[in-house]
Amino acid sequence: MSGRAHDESGQKIAFVLMERFSMNAFASVIEPVRIANRLLGREYYQWTTYSLDGNPVTASNGCEVAVKKSIRDLHDADITLLCTGIDVERLPLDTELGNKLRRLNAMGRTFGAICTGAYLLARYHLLDGRRCTIHWENLRSLREEFPDVEVTSDIFAIDRNCITCAGGMASLDMMLRLIAIQHGAYLAHEVAEVALYQNMRSGESAQRHDIEARTGISNAKILDAIRIMDLHIEDPLSCQQLAMTVNLSPRQLERLFRRHFNCTPGQYYLRLRLETARDLLRRTSRPVLDVALACGFASTSHFTKCYRERFLCTPTEERQSYQWANTKTTSGVGTATPMRLIAK
Repeated sequence: MSGRAHDESGQKIAFVLMERFSMNAFASVIEPVRIANRLLGREYYQWTTYSLDGNPVTASNGCEVAVKKSIRDLHDADITLLCTGIDVERLPLDTELGNKLRRLNAMGRTFGAICTGAYLLARYHLLDGRRCTIHWENLRSLREEFPDVEVTSDIFAIDRNCITCAGGMASLDMMLRLIAIQHGAYLAHEVAEVALYQNMRSGESAQRHDIEARTGISNAKILDAIRIMDLHIEDPLSCQQLAMTVNLSPRQLERLFRRHFNCTPGQYYLRLRLETARDLLRRTSRPVLDVALACGFASTSHFTKCYRERFLCTPTEERQSYQWANTKTTSGVGTATPMRLIAK
């Protein structure tokens, strides 16, 4: 981190709330600095909430949060964090917000994002040549759309004056690291204890459980095969190639998959590729053909056939239904009146 990161007079933090931001991630960045202020006995961290227009913002859980200011009043924050959540790819690109962030970056101030906000930073070209992270559900789509950005699967990343985290409880880990940088590890551990958070994690920690935990399988050969499949979504290997990489015969590999998953390696592999395709269809606006090629399908027709067999709809129908469902939720149709909160 750079800029005024160690200014003894205190730190001004700007939280910019975007529609459908994650309340979990937002609370997890505010609470550590609130606790730190209490332990320090002074208001070292002073935060203000912003929205694009100064109006309340609805979180992904339906709570409506009143903010203090509009981004036109965002000028001299030491740290500015974008707070986003689901469907970040569908947020409009606000010119004024982009200009504000570029100006703060030019001044050497710290900026960043929590949860899925790295996607917006990438669209503003603020991550070019930088290392960042994003929630694991958005990792592949961010890498596909911005190949020049170094996207990691870490829980948080600090690259010069840019900080990003994957959201959820990783937001707490990132803020504890920030507190440790500015005030030392002892205060960071005190904050963690007050928050009843026992296992402070480094930025390089993994976001997800490993494949063994997710599948409930302990067979090393199967786990290796699944890892290799995941690395070769765009250029799928044949069953024979896959078997060779894990030092088994194709027949031995097939027996293992049938025993543990009741399917062949090829069927399991196809399912992984189709699930990846569904994620890209939902989270990007890339043409269906591009999605097909990115997931190892040579043609749209073959991709559509496999997709329909798996998900009972075409790729185009998948995208349309997902957009419709989220438009309905965002507009409030069929939902309860939002709970209203007031943020500082």
